[in-house]
Amino acid sequence: MIELSTTATAVVLVVSGDLDLSARHEFPEIVARVSGLRRQLLVVDLCRATFLDSTGAAFLISLADATSRRGGVTSLRGGDDRTLYVLEVCGALDMFRLVDGHRCEPDQAPSPWAASLR
Repeated sequence: MIELSTTATAVVLVVSGDLDLSARHEFPEIVARVSGLRRQLLVVDLCRATFLDSTGAAFLISLADATSRRGGVTSLRGGDDRTLYVLEVCGALDMFRLVDGHRCEPDQAPSPWAASLR
């Protein structure tokens, strides 16, 4: 599931569950909505994300690219090591400003992979 919220200066996209081929049908509408909001900052919160494949990575890349073309910045927070690895393999990690030290709320437990990879 993907949820959007906005502030005066930012769009916050919260991913819950798998961001993969099974969620692809949601991607075009979300990209259009984020682009239409025309905010300078896009925050992608992956605290509740459990899996990212190349389809999900392509979605995040398209969001970051659209935000960058408008002169904005895409911030990525809560991504576990596997998520960051997928984006790195895709050659896209530098498209995102990584938020160090972000702590998920108790109800936003990080991916189960996070503990096994550290």
